[in-house]
Amino acid sequence: MKKLKFIYITIGILAFTACNDPEDVDITPEVLVEESVALTAGSADFSNYVSLGNSLTAGFTDGALFQASQTLSLPNLLSQKFSLVGGGSFTQPLTNDNLGGLAAGGTRIPGFGPRLVFGGAGPVGLETLIGPVTVTTDIALNNPTGPFNNLGVPGAKSFHLLAPGYGNLDNVSLGLANPYFVRMTGSTPNASVLELAVAQAPSFFSLWGGENDVLGYATTGGDGTNPITPVSGVPGVGFDGSYGALIATLTAGGAQGVVANIPNVLNIPHFTTVPHNPVPLDAATAAAVNGAYAPYNGGLQAAFGALTGTGLFTQEELDARTISFTAGTNNAVVIEDETLTDLGAINPAFAALPKIRQATEADLIVLPAASFIGTLAVPGNPLTVNGVAVPLADKWVLLPSEQAEITVATEAFNQIIAATASQAGLAFVDAYTLLNQLANGGITSGDFTLTSSLVTGSAFSLDGVHPTARGYALIANEFMKAIDVTYGSNFEASGNLLNVGDYPTNFSPILQ
Repeated sequence: MKKLKFIYITIGILAFTACNDPEDVDITPEVLVEESVALTAGSADFSNYVSLGNSLTAGFTDGALFQASQTLSLPNLLSQKFSLVGGGSFTQPLTNDNLGGLAAGGTRIPGFGPRLVFGGAGPVGLETLIGPVTVTTDIALNNPTGPFNNLGVPGAKSFHLLAPGYGNLDNVSLGLANPYFVRMTGSTPNASVLELAVAQAPSFFSLWGGENDVLGYATTGGDGTNPITPVSGVPGVGFDGSYGALIATLTAGGAQGVVANIPNVLNIPHFTTVPHNPVPLDAATAAAVNGAYAPYNGGLQAAFGALTGTGLFTQEELDARTISFTAGTNNAVVIEDETLTDLGAINPAFAALPKIRQATEADLIVLPAASFIGTLAVPGNPLTVNGVAVPLADKWVLLPSEQAEITVATEAFNQIIAATASQAGLAFVDAYTLLNQLANGGITSGDFTLTSSLVTGSAFSLDGVHPTARGYALIANEFMKAIDVTYGSNFEASGNLLNVGDYPTNFSPILQ
């Protein structure tokens, strides 16, 4: 099997006055100089800015949180502009290194490894290129001292921002706390994210949350281990109750703010990079695989014959479930599909027929599958190729039905966000439309056009979910434009938006 590869003047204007008589001609060039516009905050009070949210607020990129990415986080970029019009200091819970990853008591926490880097063909783990590293950011030994203006917690859902004990070290082993938030709670381990924010009496806040309420379900292939948050429910349970409580509490003291809605996660490169048909086979291998699937295909034919006329097993489903490979480079992977008819439940004679089929363009394969497809389920056994002889499990694929669930939930969540923001008089960023533009032709900012293509598009980092520093700069500009509209500031008109070209799209493996 072949490995999958990633493809990765200022012009002066001279004005002349023309007349009929030569002696009337003014030959002195007149240079038109655009008058500068002074930056103003309008009615916004940036003196004490606090940001709340998840990884998109924390500065997460390339699959990790590290000092360089935090320095270029969305709220830190905003705070630098706010400081020009009365904004105060902005403190972040900085990690200890540029490796990424977290440890607890000297032991690396599973699932919190070092950052991704570009390995020449696609994303690889940092240690693949530079060898073993020691993660020095330790949630049990060296947490920083707050309070922190950046309260972005990677992995947090809307209701997590309200949850007491979410930053208590003792709750981590129970699955009730977030290691990133443990680093922020200090002497108040049971304080919620919202409580830490309100305790600082912010004059201005930003809230970009809700992504993980659908993203967690999406990145796990809709396998049920990370369900979508219910649309309705009391604070701490439903999205409407939780989001409403966040905004009501943050604005109770008169704080102003800006919020953003949830992007269409189905358009990010985590779900659009790996094709449904990446399997290359020669004629002999294709024949061998087809031979192995012959009993399965024969069983389908028998089931169809037995159930013809019942309406329980259609020709369309028979065609979809039949497995067939050909010599070439674009064979579709074989996947599990729980939505297919359970033939064994209809007739026990067909209980051995699994609910599998080959993927189509309507299926979305998650990015981590790129390094899994083509590997051997049983080392040394060429008849156990994952994605060919061994179907991809649910966690690797988003089926159309699962995509529909995500779409419905995202639309409902975004309606709640927009209505709540409008009622509270807050600035609003339409991140949903913004990221759709990245996926459909791209967005030009200055001399650069950013798209949602992995590696080459400049907007998304190597994890396929989080922006690059340049992507965060682009989004920061949209936040400032929204603030201009609501509070009468003039970041855009005064020329104080960020130049996205000043911000990197990747970090060196040897970044210190």
